[in-house]
Amino acid sequence: MNSRYLIPQAINFVVYILLQVFIVRNLVLFDVAFCFVYIAFLLLLPIEAAAITCMLLGFTTGLVVDIFYNTFGIHAAACVFIMYIRRYWISALTPRGGYDIGMTPSPRAMGFRWFITYAVPLIFVHHATVFFVEIGGFSLFYYTLIKALASTAFTFILVTVIQYIIHTPRRTVL
Repeated sequence: MNSRYLIPQAINFVVYILLQVFIVRNLVLFDVAFCFVYIAFLLLLPIEAAAITCMLLGFTTGLVVDIFYNTFGIHAAACVFIMYIRRYWISALTPRGGYDIGMTPSPRAMGFRWFITYAVPLIFVHHATVFFVEIGGFSLFYYTLIKALASTAFTFILVTVIQYIIHTPRRTVL
């Protein structure tokens, strides 16, 4: 990672973790929709970030959340999994001309339609992984699926609102 962009990424990490642990943790809609805003840190890593770097950051982020949630590695596993499939998903979404160097996959930088296509499946995979591992199988399949879908919508809306309120379009190199 370029040392010039290491500090802003570290600040993003701390802000999203603190936001998750102290504010969003208690934000639940109808006992079905949970918000895991911390994954925005992972989703907004630069496009050309190395896969191993992304997976290590995913593990670290998930482990920190697991410590606060007392969930024994569930979030770490889900974060590593979405960071693994992220590079394949980005390559499937690559436009004809490719991406610019230092591009971050944010709604302002890439456009809202592209961001929906990029973020929603990754958020859903993360949430489905968390909830199905938490329940220990597929015994409550439909309830867990509804929980994952509602939580995906809730998380996506909150992440998008935060992006439009706080972040400015910025190019980073990793």
